[in-house]
Amino acid sequence: MMKETLHRPFEIEVKEMEYFPVKKRKLNFFELIYIVNGTGIQYVNGNQFSYRKGNLFLLTPQDSYSFDITTQTCFLFIRFNEYYVRSKSPHDKDAVQCVENILQNASHRPGCILKNKTDKPLIAVLMESIISEQEHQQIYFTRITEQIVNTIITIVARNIALKLPKKIKENTGELVLEMLHFIQQHIFEPHLLNTEKLSTRFSVAPNYLGRYFKKQTGETLQDYITNYKVRLIETRLLHSDMRINEIAIELNFTDESHLNRTFKKIKGMSPSAFRKQYTVINTKVPV
Repeated sequence: MMKETLHRPFEIEVKEMEYFPVKKRKLNFFELIYIVNGTGIQYVNGNQFSYRKGNLFLLTPQDSYSFDITTQTCFLFIRFNEYYVRSKSPHDKDAVQCVENILQNASHRPGCILKNKTDKPLIAVLMESIISEQEHQQIYFTRITEQIVNTIITIVARNIALKLPKKIKENTGELVLEMLHFIQQHIFEPHLLNTEKLSTRFSVAPNYLGRYFKKQTGETLQDYITNYKVRLIETRLLHSDMRINEIAIELNFTDESHLNRTFKKIKGMSPSAFRKQYTVINTKVPV
């Protein structure tokens, strides 16, 4: 596997490709990949997603990914590291910390990052502007490009925030964002996610941890963990060929029946029915 390092805080690259030259890439930086045109399949952490023009992907440090190109594709790559985010607004440290934590809470799942419909045409215009600035390179083009990238990163952070617990706001304390990041990072290690371990890890009294988490997120700690697991189950049902018992083992359910009961309670249908429904929809609506 090729592991890549970013030598500058921020890079832009536009590439037209008929095939993706690297079978699997792993990064130590953030990478936004915009599909200017073309179709194919994106692979991320063992899952897959059919891409098309206008999709925007966020790859985070330690994600493993590749592309299988069906029709010639023009990619716009925007690469940046944490230092780039932190250095953007030294007079607004809370805003920088918020964006940084939200990016770290990206779910490492495949698919377009844009969930807010009104942001899609805005992103298209911003990406076209970046391409134009790169092509013409008129005076101040680097500074203008940087300002456009800052706006894009903020829009991406907003779209990620829309998927966080319902009470998470821009002024939410740093501690709960760190908790969410830790839970997502260790979702496959349930022994690290009990109240005792979390209270020790974050220096919060065990009898206060649950109340604090619910006040900040609108969900109990256990509900958040369960709901996040269900989101991961959805990803595997829609974007992989994993069997349900394999998903149950990966996510540390007691057995397949336990996973089925949990999923049905939240989604109102069994995992098999969910996968079948998506397959039917996907055959009717071209991607």
